[in-house]
Amino acid sequence: MAAVSVIIPTFNRAHKIARAVASVLYQTFSDYEILVVDDGSEDGTQRVLSQFDPHIRRIYHSRNLGVSAARNTGIRESCSPFIAFLDSDDYWLPQKLAAQVSFFSKHPKTVACQTEELWIRRGRRVNPMKKHYKPSGEIFEAALKLCVVSPSAVMVRRSLLQEVGLFDEDFPVCEDYDLWLRIAWKYPIDLIPDPLIVKEGGAPDQLSRSVEAMDRYRIKAIVRVLESGCLSERQTEAALKELRFKCLVYGNGCLKRGKKKEGRYYLDLPDSLVKKAKYNE
Repeated sequence: MAAVSVIIPTFNRAHKIARAVASVLYQTFSDYEILVVDDGSEDGTQRVLSQFDPHIRRIYHSRNLGVSAARNTGIRESCSPFIAFLDSDDYWLPQKLAAQVSFFSKHPKTVACQTEELWIRRGRRVNPMKKHYKPSGEIFEAALKLCVVSPSAVMVRRSLLQEVGLFDEDFPVCEDYDLWLRIAWKYPIDLIPDPLIVKEGGAPDQLSRSVEAMDRYRIKAIVRVLESGCLSERQTEAALKELRFKCLVYGNGCLKRGKKKEGRYYLDLPDSLVKKAKYNE
């Protein structure tokens, strides 16, 4: 059994998948398995991947099911005690796995850690805005605002996913935001401050994520964690505060677009949750 299962979901990225896989093969830490889940590609991805046989396991979806389903397939097919994800348009620097395995060894109670990252936009290095800086440790309140954990940067214990569940396949976007909330209310997510992954953005093949859709699914994720009854009083207050803000923005946006029923639903949602919670006490 390998120490780490590396799961790479991909869809129609024949022009980039080789770079992602190669960045794993060039790691200074070598006790890993690579599972590439081809989520129904029709662009020659399988031909490109064949050059890496037998160093990788290729898993093929006959149709495109989405990134959550692809990651979940990889998780179910893997067997290592640690799991690391790598999006097919990102790539790792050679010390990435070694740094994280060493961190887990030195901090045996840690269940998840991520590294810092370098950002490339349209071929140029850019600096993240302040709101994108990654926190470390107790990150639940920061994670409510936006996604502060990058899938390509994180490594988790398999036992953690067995406890909190896998990626929600009903989330076409913000599936990672939802998972991190389900983890961060209970467990710290630590940060290794070294930038050990490279994330590219601005390419036309990237998943289109409208602000509207992201707001709606972030609201859904916050509602889920609130309704779970697992949050502390402080966490509940923080979650309700962020929910009110997101619902106000999204609800008013619906009203402006003439979606009155949907707008009223989201504007009333935080208060209806509070009333429901008091009724169930």
